[in-house]
Amino acid sequence: MAKRDYYDILGVAKGAPADEVKKAYRKMAIKYHPDKNPGDKEAEESFKEAAEAYEVLSNPEKRQRYDQFGHAANASSPNGGGGYGGGGMDMNDIFSQFGDIFGGGSPFEGFFGGGGGRQGGGAGGRRVARGSNLRIKVKLTLEEIASGAEKKIKVNKQVVCKTCEGSGAKDKSAFQTCSTCGGSGAVRRVTNTILGQMQTTSTCPTCNGEGSVITSKCNVCHGDGVVRGEETISINIPAGVSEGMQLSMSGKGNAAPRGGVPGDLIILIEEIPHETLKRDGNNIIYDLHINFVDAAIGSSVEVPTIDGKAKIKIEPGTQGGKILRLKGKGVPEVNSYHRGDQLVHINIWTPKALSREERETLEKLQSSPNFKPNPGKNEKSFFERMKEYFE
Repeated sequence: MAKRDYYDILGVAKGAPADEVKKAYRKMAIKYHPDKNPGDKEAEESFKEAAEAYEVLSNPEKRQRYDQFGHAANASSPNGGGGYGGGGMDMNDIFSQFGDIFGGGSPFEGFFGGGGGRQGGGAGGRRVARGSNLRIKVKLTLEEIASGAEKKIKVNKQVVCKTCEGSGAKDKSAFQTCSTCGGSGAVRRVTNTILGQMQTTSTCPTCNGEGSVITSKCNVCHGDGVVRGEETISINIPAGVSEGMQLSMSGKGNAAPRGGVPGDLIILIEEIPHETLKRDGNNIIYDLHINFVDAAIGSSVEVPTIDGKAKIKIEPGTQGGKILRLKGKGVPEVNSYHRGDQLVHINIWTPKALSREERETLEKLQSSPNFKPNPGKNEKSFFERMKEYFE
């Protein structure tokens, strides 16, 4: 079954601002929340579908890739797991990532039995920290772009502390339940209004939503659970990427404090200019210079391509400005079998210096009828050739 458009799922226009997207998701999440629809599998799937759409559309980078490539951007993720994360989300993922959209815990905790949608993960209403994203630049040659590449890069970032295994504590006994929230990670406040009592939930200020506090901190990370380190990451870059394109590797960013969710690694593509070939979208442009003797009597020459050398035939009477097309010798499209062409632009080279013998020979030919310009009706002008090229 084909995946639905994320904008259609949330019921917003493609250019909708971030606050409108957030408002639409909140409305959908409340409508299909598991606490409000206990045992309703269809509502649960709609809840997950809305969360997946919001995960992408609330992130400017993921939204930009989705707007450009649609669901195909999922397959272009270098880690093979998808550019978004999306379909693999479970209820705990959703609550850990988007629980704060309701201003604290589940909006139904005080009305439908204490947030049943969160049970099963062992975290209750506790807040899960998230590591920050990292950005790196990867430079690629035209040949690497055409064939795809695997790059192994050393990244300096926050990594999990090996001494405490990310807990931030000196040992397993150096924890105690937060006395303020009783281990739930959230505090509830009841306010009397003219409509009756209203209950609000917010993150516990004492433990920052973790449900416990450290009594004795790790000597290495000093309670953070992360330290500065280095990791070698293997990045599989698909064929056909272009300058300025961004790819994402989920979970390869900075580690999160005390066992939270790591951030993502954002890879910005930079294209190294080729010495002789120029890229124009998925096509490759090459300027071929030939002398007017070869143009007049014909010749066979080799031209460079991103796959090596290719031999082409210069027909007798070839005019300057003619464009020869080498089918399928360009750059492939991302996640597609289609490949661009190589366009060979013919330039007639006029010598700037001549020997006496060369000059005498040309002077004899100068008055020859065949050397007088006589373009036929089928000869295309420069503007016609350019129009044909762009079409």
